[in-house]
Amino acid sequence: MENSNFNQFESIDNKMLVSRLAVSDRTAFYKKTYAHVAGGVLVFILFEWLLLQSDTIVEFALSMTQGMRWLLMLGGFMLVTTYAERMTMKTQDKTKQYLAYGLYIFAQAFIFVPMIYIAAIYMETGPEMLKQAAIVTLALFTGLTAVVFVTKKDFSFMKTGLTIGFFIALGLIVAGSLFGFNLGLWFSVGMCLLAGGSILYQTSNLINKYTEDDYIPASLGLFASLMLLFWYVLQIFMSRD
Repeated sequence: MENSNFNQFESIDNKMLVSRLAVSDRTAFYKKTYAHVAGGVLVFILFEWLLLQSDTIVEFALSMTQGMRWLLMLGGFMLVTTYAERMTMKTQDKTKQYLAYGLYIFAQAFIFVPMIYIAAIYMETGPEMLKQAAIVTLALFTGLTAVVFVTKKDFSFMKTGLTIGFFIALGLIVAGSLFGFNLGLWFSVGMCLLAGGSILYQTSNLINKYTEDDYIPASLGLFASLMLLFWYVLQIFMSRD
């Protein structure tokens, strides 16, 4: 019985789950994870700035936003996402994990190029809008993260609902691209709710899924949810202008 109870707290390669670590070790893991999320945001900003300096890249990215081209771009982004997530989870080689994380950040920066370019150049309050959207996103992310740590609730039960929600959203995006209809403000609001649920789920995973060496895959999951929230918060701000 004792072995059975102990084994349920073990993870791959006999590494202890974060929930079973001493308080000081858990705190160190959380600091590493959120430092890597913050680092990811800074690298994203750098990549975005570099991409926007090239007229060729901007024109190409803008050309990929309509119909089947947008679906191709979205499909490529999903392939990169899947590869990066699998790479960070299946290897303990930190170099490979960092490369996968960096590749994912670059993919995020590229797919954001059209929206940020349009917001910054063509919207009357573009720069201020980007700043406001970023502040709202970070505030929501911080609040949702705090909910998990304060309540200590396990949000892993949300996995099925989030999976179904993302498949429905993907279906609507595909339909909108193929048939040329605008998904509108309420779709963006719904996606913000879905992104919020994803943040709760990913934050809960910090405690219940990962081991002390998994701060890079944990960071990638949180960063992905943060960027999804930012995408649709920015969409809402742009719809008002």
